[in-house]
Amino acid sequence: MARFVYADNAATTPVSQAVIDAMAPCFATSWGNPSSLHSKGREAKKILDDARERIARVFRCESGELYFTSCGSESDNWAIKGAALRGRKKGRTHIVTTVIEHPAVLNTCKALEKEGFEVSYIGVDENGVVDMEALAAAITEKTAVVAVMYANNEIGTIQPIREICDLAHAKGALMFTDAVQAVGNVDIDLSALPVDMLAMSGHKIHAPKGIGMLFIRKGVLLTNLIDGGGQEKRHRAGTENLPYIVGLAKAIELAAEQLSDMPRVAKMRDRLIDALTAIPYSRLNGHKTQRLPGNVNVGFECIEGESMLLMLDMKGICASTGSACSSASLEPSHVLLAIGVPHEKAHGSIRLSISHETTEEDIDYIIETLPPIVQRLRDMSPLWEEVVKNNK
Repeated sequence: MARFVYADNAATTPVSQAVIDAMAPCFATSWGNPSSLHSKGREAKKILDDARERIARVFRCESGELYFTSCGSESDNWAIKGAALRGRKKGRTHIVTTVIEHPAVLNTCKALEKEGFEVSYIGVDENGVVDMEALAAAITEKTAVVAVMYANNEIGTIQPIREICDLAHAKGALMFTDAVQAVGNVDIDLSALPVDMLAMSGHKIHAPKGIGMLFIRKGVLLTNLIDGGGQEKRHRAGTENLPYIVGLAKAIELAAEQLSDMPRVAKMRDRLIDALTAIPYSRLNGHKTQRLPGNVNVGFECIEGESMLLMLDMKGICASTGSACSSASLEPSHVLLAIGVPHEKAHGSIRLSISHETTEEDIDYIIETLPPIVQRLRDMSPLWEEVVKNNK
């Protein structure tokens, strides 16, 4: 293998050595249960409280507004179900979301439909930006929660979250955003961003898999998703995963420091987009500029994305065709279909998600490697023969 390039950071990231080092004492010496009253428990509780305070400083919120979960999907479920079930007590039995949300949001909404809730799924334009007029029209006094992701995990489009918050709050609805892809890529200031709830996941920012977080603004009341003991102020039962919480705190601090490097990452993204869209019969999926700094999603006609992935993997390049949570499905991406990509072309898209660890040499290697793969696959395709024939 000539070179290894990891370009699938939207799926997961390697745990950084600094995070591993921060976690190590919680396995070796500070292994107590934070709920225990003895010295080992008090030591663990102090570490837990310190981690929560450190995260709060990064997001500019109160530490008491942060709740640790197992992952982004749990946070999504808790926010939406908790808000919906609480809202139903006041006659609010309606939910508003978009058609391009992560499966953790869409399937949560579908589950709530079976419980009697009405859900409005709002469409997006060709760039993946939510239709604000349709969104505004959908929100009513019956709406319990509006759930719109901060940035899309497949095409990287960033939504106008602040404006959506205003629309939700004007009707008395709660506003929730899944910020799993946004955290670490954009600065999130919860003292200024008026969301009521925000979800994130550690493994997208070099913390381990199995740790997430939900921000719940002070004064917002949700029905519990997990009942049991008194952990997390009696709102999320289960012994706290102290090592991973400490790892998450360290990862968030490092991600905040690395935000200054995002303009460089965005320049590499744009160079990669320009090179790949120069290939005939290709298209950029998602907004050209209103997108995550490390997200590149390009579709190529007359090609199967899975074939591209396998051939890239043989060359040492890790990429994906879309959400890792849907990779086992043979169905085309619901996100690409929503932005108007025809069914037969949606299979030919590839997502390359780079990070602060990506180098210019990595981008050079992708640009050198991918176009010949596209041409080789097209040369084997009878569909490509028709395209060439019809355009001679």
